[in-house]
Amino acid sequence: MDKVIANKAQGSLFDEDETRLVFKVVKKLPYEFSYIFTTEDGKTRTIMIKDWELGALYWKCIEKAKGNEIEACQKVKEKYLDYMWYQRDLYFFMGTTKQFHNISPNPFIIIGTFYPPKIDTQQLSFF
Repeated sequence: MDKVIANKAQGSLFDEDETRLVFKVVKKLPYEFSYIFTTEDGKTRTIMIKDWELGALYWKCIEKAKGNEIEACQKVKEKYLDYMWYQRDLYFFMGTTKQFHNISPNPFIIIGTFYPPKIDTQQLSFF
């Protein structure tokens, strides 16, 4: 983090006004969140979520809960499970990390989510 701040303070020869914008390093989440689900092959999977949207949601929830971490985590769970998983069509954007790419049996993590409204397939028609 110190290196990032030092690089920001160094300045730039170009776009001088842009480099003066306020720059904040995002706080690290105190928890790791993951989904546990069963895939089509019948295997139970646990995939960690490293999505910026989840982090933003957690910090917003902790603020609304006046620092109550249990309440904030419950609100995150409600959004990511009750809303996204059960009420929407949930898709994961998957990625890997260099740290675990060649050594882990499953190096994938969720780096983003897409959750459009569910579509009633009985009402779909090609004509």
